[in-house]
Amino acid sequence: MKNKYIFIVLTLGLLFGLSCEKELLTRADYTDYAFAGIDEKGGSWKPILLSGASQIVIPAPKEVTSDEYKAELNNVKLAMSTLSSAQREKIAYWTNNPILRWNEIALELSTKYNLIPEPNADGSYPVPDAANPGKYPLFPYSHPPYTCRALAYLSVAQFDGLISAWNYKFKYNRKAPYEVDNSIVPAYAKTALPAYPADGAVVAAASRDILIAMFPLEKDYLIAKANENMVCLTWAGVNVQSDLDAGAIIGSEVAKVALQRAGSDGMKKAQTPRAVSDSIKAAALNRFGWQWDNQETPTRPVGLTPLFGKVRMWNVPMVEEVRSPVPPKPGSAEFNVAVQELQDITKNLTIEQRKIANWWSDGLNTYTPPGHWNRFAKNFLIKYKFNPLRSARTLAYMNMAIMDAGISCWDTKYYYHYPRPIQAIPGFKTILGTPNFPAYTSGHSTFSAAGAEVLSYIFPEEAQQCQTWAREAAESRIYGGIHYRFDAEAGLAQGKKVAVYAVNRAKKDGAE
Repeated sequence: MKNKYIFIVLTLGLLFGLSCEKELLTRADYTDYAFAGIDEKGGSWKPILLSGASQIVIPAPKEVTSDEYKAELNNVKLAMSTLSSAQREKIAYWTNNPILRWNEIALELSTKYNLIPEPNADGSYPVPDAANPGKYPLFPYSHPPYTCRALAYLSVAQFDGLISAWNYKFKYNRKAPYEVDNSIVPAYAKTALPAYPADGAVVAAASRDILIAMFPLEKDYLIAKANENMVCLTWAGVNVQSDLDAGAIIGSEVAKVALQRAGSDGMKKAQTPRAVSDSIKAAALNRFGWQWDNQETPTRPVGLTPLFGKVRMWNVPMVEEVRSPVPPKPGSAEFNVAVQELQDITKNLTIEQRKIANWWSDGLNTYTPPGHWNRFAKNFLIKYKFNPLRSARTLAYMNMAIMDAGISCWDTKYYYHYPRPIQAIPGFKTILGTPNFPAYTSGHSTFSAAGAEVLSYIFPEEAQQCQTWAREAAESRIYGGIHYRFDAEAGLAQGKKVAVYAVNRAKKDGAE
């Protein structure tokens, strides 16, 4: 019964989470577009995890004059001659930049699994078990730390895999089927990109394997989506089977490298037993004289991922370098000013403020704050007609920065263990649910500042809009009564500081 209820709620949450998005473009705008450029030197860019573009080895392709290639070409032509309307719809769905679709799939799964387990009859709370994902509560619980990490590994694997693909594309320079045989009319816009290996197959294989590791109960679904993505490349007339096979090798191998890092990055220890959680709280009480306590009924004895702040970062050498300064002492003049602001807002909340608070709430059954920034980024990729390699680069640096921002935020949260307004202000009530972790700094603010900073660097024309969104995200938590203003301001500064490391790395990767 529990599982049936869960999936009903998941479906409703997914529809709500995706329907209220501030879209910059409609879906029709990216069924197919001509790339603004093909980045001929993309194979020389510096990858994140691979030692170089040639670390993953694929065989040299057959010449287009060979019997083997001619047979593959005939298979493409035969498949294209018998396409059904359903197959044509799938070709249009995947587009000539499947990075966009795989990012959407990741956000949908993050939404689907973003559920807090129900309490047991004795008032205790069960915890999802990665070793037994199908047992209630289902694994994973895709809260903000989990989601930002999944998106980071997905994007980095895609980026590194495509750098490798670009290296071999221009090394072997095997043309696309429609350039070999002009009777083939491709479903997507023609490009000068060499076909071998298939970049779409790299993306499909890497995305499949990363997301299966992150969402194991979706294995069959993800395998089917990857197979569909790959076969659409032949149906569209842009790749032959050997293009796909070589691309799949790269995608699978780069996913192994990424998952090897994920297996030892410390995430397995992020959710602690009660004894560890209590020791973290006691340390903060001894250090500062305050502590955060869960305000739910029944009370959750352990906060959300207390040791996420110790997970390995992508670009910041030590988390202490970006830890925010000590927040105001409860009862101090600065604290009282922030309390008064919250009380005034609660008494005089405008319709617009309530709308902003609700739109940015990103609670259960949503793709969380990191998901918001991936939606913004995706729309920019479409608007500026980025090819798959440059799209992957954008998402990789942004999602690394967002994950590092989350790690730094959680380090700060549990180091200071600062009480939420609902705990510290007698009789105070919020218009939103209060998250199960300490207040300072604001996660929304930190995630958003990091995302805005990277997108401002890559899309300077959109910098003002990105900074406006980040500020709105921060303000939304004040309007909702979730955070004090100093939580939000410190979070914005923290996220920006973290993102500088990602931007500095991007400036040196050879893409500019």
